[in-house]
Amino acid sequence: MNEKTRNFIEKNMDADVRQLALKGCRDKEVDLSLALRQIAGHQKARQKLPSWAASDGLLYPQHLSLEQCSSEQTAKYKADICRRLLPSSNTLVDLTGGFGVDISFMSKAFEQATYVEQNEELFSVVEHNMALLAPNVKCINGDGVEVLHHLSHATMIYMDPARRDAHGARTYGISDCTPNVLELRDELLQKADVVMLKLSPMLDWRKAVEDLGQQYVSEVHIVSSQNECKELLLVLKKQAEDMQLFCANNDETWQVPRFIQQEPPHINPSEARFLYEPNASIMKAGCFKEVEQVFGVRQLAPNSHLFVSSEKSATFPGRKLRISTAITMQKRELRTALQGIDRANITTRNFPLTAVQLRQRLKLKDGGDHYIFATTLQDGQHILFICQR
Repeated sequence: MNEKTRNFIEKNMDADVRQLALKGCRDKEVDLSLALRQIAGHQKARQKLPSWAASDGLLYPQHLSLEQCSSEQTAKYKADICRRLLPSSNTLVDLTGGFGVDISFMSKAFEQATYVEQNEELFSVVEHNMALLAPNVKCINGDGVEVLHHLSHATMIYMDPARRDAHGARTYGISDCTPNVLELRDELLQKADVVMLKLSPMLDWRKAVEDLGQQYVSEVHIVSSQNECKELLLVLKKQAEDMQLFCANNDETWQVPRFIQQEPPHINPSEARFLYEPNASIMKAGCFKEVEQVFGVRQLAPNSHLFVSSEKSATFPGRKLRISTAITMQKRELRTALQGIDRANITTRNFPLTAVQLRQRLKLKDGGDHYIFATTLQDGQHILFICQR
């Protein structure tokens, strides 16, 4: 990158990239294509990779590589797993390097780390960045599977198989990704003490465990950010102990208990004082019975995935609201309960109307301090819970 291109980038770091592209640049010494990519990449990194955006001298790749890479938050979560599992860590090998976000954070838990990427252009960008961000990372431009075949041993092997086919279409099944880790499983377990796989959040985690072999899966992590499920992480060992399930959302992580005997409390919905909406990772895990038993709450109905309690559960992993009143859809009840309320945040779960349709029926605007959860009880009755934070 020449000096004029660098100056153009610094001058336009906050500019609208589309407008810059339309406007162009009169100075022919400015590599406009490269400059626009760096400006767009830096703007994206401010939200996704804030510590990278604050670092001088980094390069950013094509849009797709930046779009597909892990966020800083989820990469740090993986690094925490490494520190917990491998307190005396030695070597890490990332066979599917990508933009290098994961290895840049995970490598801090290891003495040595190796990054492998076969795309030459992306490799050159990451090699430049690793020299600034993680000097203990050795970069190899090559095929990860070939590197695996020639690998003697590593403390951990990490893989994030590509979830797009040859035509660029998204794929979700483990066997449809590149490389196919099902075919490589035995070799991975032979050459590493621990294998960590990052898979599509669209996968059914139970099916993923079954496909890879439950006897090898030590941990399952369902990772969400801002209440949106982002990643499914599986930790494999040659001789795994009882599998542990973790549900993470932002900085909140809950290890789902394996065996619970006690019955959840019986709560009459009309007498409930608090309502709870699980975070995205809990919803993905489907561990609703465990939620009831651990947090002393009761699910309203098998398909509602809303919980209530008479006493507040301060540690519940999700939204917690105080119930003002619970009403049916009868006009008289609605008129009385909604008196003085002209707007509300509406959520429907297992309910015959969508949130938009219910808002129109109730003639309410969106927003405000009130929250209305519409659902169906176990006996089939439709009910609205009017809540406040």
